[in-house]
Amino acid sequence: MTRKIDFINGNTKKCLMAMVLPMIAAMFLNMAYNLVDSLWIGNLLGETAYAALTNSTPLILLLTSVAMGATNGISILLSQAIGSKDNKKIESLIATSFAVAIIFSLILTAIFELSLPAILQIMNTPTETYEMAYNYLSIYLLGYLAVYLFLYFTAVLRSFGNAMFQMISMLVSTILNAVLDPIFIHFFGFHGAAIATLISQSICLAFMICYLNKKRLFNMRLNLFDKAFILPLIQKAVPAIVQQSIPAISTTFLTALISSYSITAIAAYGITGKLETILFYPAMALNMVLTTIIGQCVGGKRTDRVKDYLKCALKYGSLFLFLLSAIIVSSSKYLSMLFVRSSDVASIVSGYFLIVGIGYILNTITNCFLGMLNGLGQPSKSMLLMIFYYIIVRMPLAYLFSYLGLGLNGIWIAVLISHICAAIAAMLFSMLQLKRKTTIS
Repeated sequence: MTRKIDFINGNTKKCLMAMVLPMIAAMFLNMAYNLVDSLWIGNLLGETAYAALTNSTPLILLLTSVAMGATNGISILLSQAIGSKDNKKIESLIATSFAVAIIFSLILTAIFELSLPAILQIMNTPTETYEMAYNYLSIYLLGYLAVYLFLYFTAVLRSFGNAMFQMISMLVSTILNAVLDPIFIHFFGFHGAAIATLISQSICLAFMICYLNKKRLFNMRLNLFDKAFILPLIQKAVPAIVQQSIPAISTTFLTALISSYSITAIAAYGITGKLETILFYPAMALNMVLTTIIGQCVGGKRTDRVKDYLKCALKYGSLFLFLLSAIIVSSSKYLSMLFVRSSDVASIVSGYFLIVGIGYILNTITNCFLGMLNGLGQPSKSMLLMIFYYIIVRMPLAYLFSYLGLGLNGIWIAVLISHICAAIAAMLFSMLQLKRKTTIS
């Protein structure tokens, strides 16, 4: 049960890159996994089917965000325990968090299955796509336990400094989904893609369990379950869940807003969401990796290393996103055609990225600071910042600009403004918190 990487005493750049690069690769593979559904559905079933997938996506994003947030909250406590080399606490945290993960994911599955019709109505799902979206989501929810547990185990491995296996397992899952999708779509139509996703997710989890059983990277002993850890886990997980879920809530709101325009607008917004993942995932990877690294540094009483890791992440993250943003913005019109062959859709997608483009660099800066806050054990502060620029800034502005007649471009401008506010607020607040933490230490 030893760490693979010495974050506390090791070389800053090497340690950061050893975690970030596999994480980014894993997330790009996850993106490819999701793109497989989009490409097959868009090309085999057409614009209406793709719009139905777009209507389904916000809820999938929300559920995934809840799982990522909860497991990232677990990673905060576990990383700090690993940094302090408290093996008894480590094993007890793993046993307790695993039991909580199973119960929580099953409860969520039941709640969303029962409330699915109401959710789709609240999302203003068009009549033309309602039945397809309902069938797709009801099947997807059956595999949510597998999704949740996979993210749980990757968070645990990440806390120990192992990010490589997540990449490998995602590669296997992506290949499976790419092979199964066209087969199941051919025989079962639109919801066949959901069946293929459910099967590939379950196999991916089985692959993860086999790996853990063989490598014995940590001891899973349920008899070490300690109810005293439940409250601390909830205290870290809830803010992290909210933090991860707020973008999905924002996407749901914007999807409902855009649904009032046309099917073409919905399809276009769905494509921007797929392409945005290319630009969001590196930022998310930096957020989660900094949570782990800084958590271990705090647990090991080395808060002096925090600024080193933060500066390194900001430097290389911003440079990488500058290059990546330039590629996506300049080619978005052509990339759109890979999903749906419509010049009207492509025009909307291109307009979106021309307006929002610079925001992805700012989003990377924001996520670096939020990762630092999480690692310092203050996910509630990150949560409040997320509420500020998504709920208080983005959503009201998007509605206002749309109401004032600025159309889709008004909504895109609101998104850009929220990225600007986010970067400024996160930087100022995070540096203040770090200064206080350093002073106390």
